[in-house]
Amino acid sequence: MTHIVSLKNDYWHVGLVPTTGGSLAFGRVAVRGQWVDVLRPTPADALADVWSSASFPLVPWSNRIRGGVFRWAGKDYQLHINFEDGTAIHGTGIEFPWSVVARTPTSVTTEFVSRSAYGVNFPWPFTARFTYDLDAERFTWHMEITNDAHETFPAGLGHHPYFVRELTAPGLISGEPTRLQINCVASYPVVGCLPTGPAEDVSGRLDFRTMKPLGTEFMDGCFTGRTSSTLASIDYPGALTVDIEAGALLEHAVVYLPANVPYFAVEPVTNCNDGFNLAAAGAEGTGVFLVQPGESRSTAFTLVAQPHA
Repeated sequence: MTHIVSLKNDYWHVGLVPTTGGSLAFGRVAVRGQWVDVLRPTPADALADVWSSASFPLVPWSNRIRGGVFRWAGKDYQLHINFEDGTAIHGTGIEFPWSVVARTPTSVTTEFVSRSAYGVNFPWPFTARFTYDLDAERFTWHMEITNDAHETFPAGLGHHPYFVRELTAPGLISGEPTRLQINCVASYPVVGCLPTGPAEDVSGRLDFRTMKPLGTEFMDGCFTGRTSSTLASIDYPGALTVDIEAGALLEHAVVYLPANVPYFAVEPVTNCNDGFNLAAAGAEGTGVFLVQPGESRSTAFTLVAQPHA
């Protein structure tokens, strides 16, 4: 049976499944005296399936690498393809169990040491250490990567939280659609979720600079040009607002709005889709960062729960 590590305070109840790719099983908020799922809950019979989770870590890169190939320091590196579109997607941390290295009732630190695993989909050894911490209404996700190699490598960090489209609990259905605001002024033109050029001003379906309903049309956008320390805000009318406050290193957000399903994703990430290849081609602002031998790079974001009166 897959073990859930539980964190709880007066505002948040969070479940993690470290052995399933360092993933989260659920994230609930106390609204009017009842626990309500805000993150997409993992079905009990799918706790061993990272793709069914509430969220999973993105390390040592975020989103897709075209053809699973990237160039670094004049050399091409072929990663194994792990998605049906022919890309290497969402890093490699999700493919292995993580260990719990520290824990309190409101905090847990999980760790993945790539040298201890076989078949890691990255050319250089690294250690990832993610800490999840509850402090009143604030649920903070700390993310860190350490270079265990003898040479510098490029990297990225992020997380993939799925949010419910509608809160499900007695008395919380307002009849109004969930709304979203993304505090970014630019997004990348994409085909098949891969950038075809530099970021440009947001417009049309991608324009969430002011709070508006999620809508029913499919969208999968990669945003940049942040204008606030609050990366995004999600409003469940009459019940709850969740702000996503993010560190400066998280320069991008991937927002996935699928059609006809009860969830969506807002992913705080450092790098844009296919960031390694764009950076190798000389593009600026990709969010890919370099980690020196023995160096650690870290960032964090916070979900701030604000239940409505």
